[in-house]
Amino acid sequence: MLKYLYQVFISILLATPLHAQNRVDIGLFSQQDITLWKQKIFSGLTQYSLEHDNNIIILSADSQQSASAFYKKIKVDLEKTPFLNWSWSKQKQINPGTESLKAGDDFVARLYVIKDGGLLFWKTLSLNYVWSFQHSKNESWDSPFAGSKSKMVSLRGISDVNGVWFNEKRNVFQDFKNLLGKTIKTIDGVAIMTDSDNSGLSSKAYYGDIYFTAD
Repeated sequence: MLKYLYQVFISILLATPLHAQNRVDIGLFSQQDITLWKQKIFSGLTQYSLEHDNNIIILSADSQQSASAFYKKIKVDLEKTPFLNWSWSKQKQINPGTESLKAGDDFVARLYVIKDGGLLFWKTLSLNYVWSFQHSKNESWDSPFAGSKSKMVSLRGISDVNGVWFNEKRNVFQDFKNLLGKTIKTIDGVAIMTDSDNSGLSSKAYYGDIYFTAD
């Protein structure tokens, strides 16, 4: 009997639900869940807060000449769940100037994934998916601050209307290969940032739930 109960117990532990295998939740803002999310200040404090938009709870980001990231340290297996899913809406567009230069590195919305280099910080890699003012969809360039270790990827632009929600889906595993020439099997964190410090302007955006899926 004890052996039977032990076998049942082990089978329960090993029987991971299908949704847990195929989805990794990063930020469930719609459920008011910002557990383990923290803020990193670079220049001034961007105000991140849970708010209602059309009866849905979202994360609001309001930047007044500021730059601080809202981030979560979490390891994600990109071989199992390579697709990053999220939604966002720009509320106040920003024209920062030349976005490929440090003076213009401001975006109304950005979401980035990080492969931590640990003590070898110079080996840290990242992909920045941004809402650009001047670049076309799927254009990419090196970060003016981190160089070739961090790629900027324009997903939305000036023609995308204020106040409208857009759903995004990116194969992060493939993006690391295509844009950085690296096979990255796991990432160590996800961050969002609405910033306007370099241009001295202000911007605002909303973010919906963020999660990884198998397909």
